[in-house]
Amino acid sequence: MSLLDIASEKQIRLNAPLSERLRPKSIDEFIGQKHILGKGKLLYRAIKADQIQSIILYGPPGTGKTTLAKIISNSTEKMFKQLNAVTSGVKDIRTVVEFAKEQLAFSGKKTILFIDEIHRFNKSQQDALLPYVEKGILVLIGATTENPYYEVNKALISRSMVFKLEPLEYEDMENLIFMALNDERGFKDIKISINEKAKRHLINSSQGDARVLLNALELGVKTTEENKEGIIDISLDIAQECVQKRVIRYEKKGDNHYDTISAFIKSMRGSDADAAVYYLAKMLHAGEDPKFIARRILICASEDVGNADPMALILAQSAFSSVEKIGMPEARIILAQAVLYIAAAPKSNACYKAINEALKDIQRGIDSEVPYHLRDATSNKKSINMNDNSNRKQYLYPHDYKGGYVKQQYLPDSNINAKYYCPKNFGYEKKIKDRIDKMEMIKNET
Repeated sequence: MSLLDIASEKQIRLNAPLSERLRPKSIDEFIGQKHILGKGKLLYRAIKADQIQSIILYGPPGTGKTTLAKIISNSTEKMFKQLNAVTSGVKDIRTVVEFAKEQLAFSGKKTILFIDEIHRFNKSQQDALLPYVEKGILVLIGATTENPYYEVNKALISRSMVFKLEPLEYEDMENLIFMALNDERGFKDIKISINEKAKRHLINSSQGDARVLLNALELGVKTTEENKEGIIDISLDIAQECVQKRVIRYEKKGDNHYDTISAFIKSMRGSDADAAVYYLAKMLHAGEDPKFIARRILICASEDVGNADPMALILAQSAFSSVEKIGMPEARIILAQAVLYIAAAPKSNACYKAINEALKDIQRGIDSEVPYHLRDATSNKKSINMNDNSNRKQYLYPHDYKGGYVKQQYLPDSNINAKYYCPKNFGYEKKIKDRIDKMEMIKNET
């Protein structure tokens, strides 16, 4: 490397973003992810012993996936190559494979291939990796923000250890701020003061993303003038300006997508209207399809509200139809109305349980012929010996009886005493329960 190259590289380092300058060089400098990188944990031991096997690292942005790969690069005696799935293709993979074969043949060293955003590789590109990972020519390190069990070739997954990185904890983010202010790679030579409210806002707004935190802090430092004492004072107002919009952690195919949907449904089911409308807002802000949300509302209206308030299903269906006709942004109001109504409605899963229990009986083989008096009259004449009148009951027309009800058998003989629908004793379903109870009394009296 020439003196010009050395000087150029030094300037690049000096002018790199704070998050890049503070990137740890060794595993002991790494902040966070103690569940996989605490001393004694498998991944920690493997890196220390230079015994890394193929691994997939997945988790939200800014949690340390690329940093871990670089730490492995710094600490391994194996050869190390890196590709980005956005800009690389099968040709690039083949070039690395040829390199790896040569190194294995002449030096006996394996090659670690780090692929950032591995989920961006299509099936054929991932398939191209498989034989070389399988034979041990390549040790694969894949990084992805998506759940690899959905986005990465199952054969690659089966030959790799999967480690999930979590958003950094509050204490980890505090440590990052301390390092940024006191490390020579950061702002050690600058007098900076940051009050507790400003620090809390930066940490909370960054939502466990180290890169977002450090970028916001750097922006605050570089755009704030020194006070009379020569100190850069980072106030709450400055912190809020540097993180003007909360980062919404929501990928349409990732874990957080399913987590948010789950929280949305469970909040409606749990009658927490504020939480339900919050998760609705989060999904809409992230660009979720309003019709997808409307379908979830429809399901909740029937499964979790049911006959405790039959109007919930009608409102949900009306909301779905209206969303199709109107679209965003006005559809947000319609969705909010339906969500808040369902969240506040009385809850009953009696209908949901009834159909599930009935299906279980059918699947267990509990079945028999429909009672004769319930059969179609036309088919009865064709299939029944009309001279055989033994034990034959006649169908009783309910409207001919008081209250529109008459006792007669409806379930097959094999399942005559089954009880599937058990309405709750509140909401509109209480009226249904009272009606059923009255019919039961009539049954018992005759």
